[in-house]
Amino acid sequence: MSESQFSALVASEGDDKIVTTIETLNWTQLPAGDVTIRVHYSSVNFKDALALTPGGGVVRDYPIVPGIDLTGEVVESDSSEFAVGDLVLAHGYEIGTGRHGGYAQYARVPAGWVVPLGVISPRDGAAIGTAGFTAAMSVQALVDRGLTPNSGPILVTGASGGVGSVAVDLLASAGYKVVASSGKTEAKERLFALGASEVIGRLSENLDAKTRPLSTALWAGAVDCVGGTTLASVLSSLKYGGAVAASGLTGGRCLSTTVLPFILRGVALLGMDSVQMPIEARRALWQKLGTSLAPQHLPDLVDEVDVRDVIEVINQVRTGQYSGRAVVRVSEGF
Repeated sequence: MSESQFSALVASEGDDKIVTTIETLNWTQLPAGDVTIRVHYSSVNFKDALALTPGGGVVRDYPIVPGIDLTGEVVESDSSEFAVGDLVLAHGYEIGTGRHGGYAQYARVPAGWVVPLGVISPRDGAAIGTAGFTAAMSVQALVDRGLTPNSGPILVTGASGGVGSVAVDLLASAGYKVVASSGKTEAKERLFALGASEVIGRLSENLDAKTRPLSTALWAGAVDCVGGTTLASVLSSLKYGGAVAASGLTGGRCLSTTVLPFILRGVALLGMDSVQMPIEARRALWQKLGTSLAPQHLPDLVDEVDVRDVIEVINQVRTGQYSGRAVVRVSEGF
């Protein structure tokens, strides 16, 4: 393979399915951008599973290189912000959905999408990845709302998943009492190891499945990674002045609730979108993830997989069978 060629995992549309193949691409097939990156690592997120699901609704056009986040080393730059040799990461925007993403040995993106890694290593940056960044957004949103460890317990739903598990870690490390909700009984020990004070099953197993407009006030706040009826249950059981940072839809896209939690308890529903977050705010939060908001239990969260074997992990994420975070070895993983 010449220096102008590299390996990539490419997703294409087949007969009622998305097929993936490992292909050799040319340098000229990279999209336009100011910064070219040799990709060290990527990760697996639920959105990556949607990208490989017929009708998943996240990919603009196939064929495409999936992988909505990436970390690595700058090998070519037309930007004064970044030099050859800089260690960087990129995620969100159109990466892995509207242009080639992280499951290839090289990626090219606009400089305005790139974040300096700083003290974070490429592997740890991928271990945090899009899911961990969304968790950090959620925790920061609750802090900005004024919730402190003295406010009361914080519920994390879908706690064994990528966003949820990092949220448990970040909240517990910051001194909050964390109640982790998960339907995976085998994840209980891991959630306690991440700092959860209590581990419960899915809310439907603990609360009335037919959510009342207002239930017993239990939580000062919540990080909801599920959506659907779970989010409705969370809203109805927040304490006065509570807030929920919501980022998930594995439990459904529809939300059936009433205005009562909002007008009688003054609760807030805070939407978390890491895709279009402005770059300066994105860089500032990543800086916190390397310092004051650094996850304390990354080794307990992460498994590694070569990019050529990533489809098995993506299938597990799609069906809700995977816990924690999967780091994808890219440059050395073909």
